[in-house]
Amino acid sequence: MKIKVLLVDDHALMIEGVKELLGREEDMHVVGTVLHLSQLQESIETLNPHVIVMDIRLKDGNGLEWTKKMKMLYPDCKVVILSGYNYSEYIRAAKHAGASAFVVKEESILQLANAIRGAYEGFAFFPNDVDEEENISLTKMELVILKLIAQDKTNENISHSLNISRRTVEHHVSTIIKKLRVDSRVGAVVKAIKEGIIEP
Repeated sequence: MKIKVLLVDDHALMIEGVKELLGREEDMHVVGTVLHLSQLQESIETLNPHVIVMDIRLKDGNGLEWTKKMKMLYPDCKVVILSGYNYSEYIRAAKHAGASAFVVKEESILQLANAIRGAYEGFAFFPNDVDEEENISLTKMELVILKLIAQDKTNENISHSLNISRRTVEHHVSTIIKKLRVDSRVGAVVKAIKEGIIEP
């Protein structure tokens, strides 16, 4: 089944560009676009999206306030915030509002696609600088994956073991490497053992 995505942005060119690029992802289907927040609720009820990709600053409202509202009305619907501003206070506010992910517009479409996949499968996707600022360690899922890496499991093995997509595994492995500030899977395992994060 394809992930149904609803795009919310008041810039028509931006929204059409993102729609075209996401349309190339085999596991996604952009079911609709919303230029005005007044149309959002009706669009959700009509189109039943799995994931809403929403800009943070809109002409007729605040994306974060609407995220809170959507999470109350449609708790199963995930929200990915897409912003032109990589401000730590915005990222924290997005987390607090109940968003599953925060992606900066200047990042690649692959980053956005992975954030959508992760949100759909129940995982969070936020920039690492905020994690470092708040001194956040590895998440439970990242710890599980790191232990499997330590057992010489491939991404494909991990995907089957945890029943998640291979792309989601790749995203988590990339995040683990960034958080531990190493440059490889082996480096991540070595550092994690050295720091006492996992047992040797």
